[in-house]
Amino acid sequence: MRVLGVDPGLTRCGVGVIDGVPGRPLTLVGTDVIRTPPGDDIGCRLLALEAEIERWLIEHQPDAVAVERVFSQHNVRTVMGTAQAGAVAIVCAARRGLPVALHTPSEVKAAVTGNGRAGKDQVTEMVTRLLRMANPPRPADSADALALAICHLWRGGAQRRLAAAAATATATATALAATAATRGGPR
Repeated sequence: MRVLGVDPGLTRCGVGVIDGVPGRPLTLVGTDVIRTPPGDDIGCRLLALEAEIERWLIEHQPDAVAVERVFSQHNVRTVMGTAQAGAVAIVCAARRGLPVALHTPSEVKAAVTGNGRAGKDQVTEMVTRLLRMANPPRPADSADALALAICHLWRGGAQRRLAAAAATATATATALAATAATRGGPR
């Protein structure tokens, strides 16, 4: 499975692509940081992000996209820019019919390091080890995007199986209730 991880940001948006399956060594496909000038108009910045994310989708043909779920911060302006950049990535993936998963920072940290409160240095170190990279990915936005992709690859399958099991259980309960209703209720 090939996953594009996106660490959204309006000034710096990390992107990283990995290949792999759970339980096997992972392969780094590519990573970078998309930058937009803070002084530019918001519309121009979002269009620039869209163009670059589209380029990554075309070039790397991922099977899924993992985006960091925006969480509340004290700086509302930062949250808004992050949310807008994340929305651009989600729209680009949706346009291509790609599944999109949102992962919280603590979920990503726990998946990659085993500790949901790990620091950026720990995440970068583990990403470097897991992808057998000679040097740590820099800047941190790059490492975070790769960590998102790793998290999704490792946890996405389990999440899909749990959702499918829940859907099956709901369908079974609905069918049983419908059968009971047509027979005049429970006996």
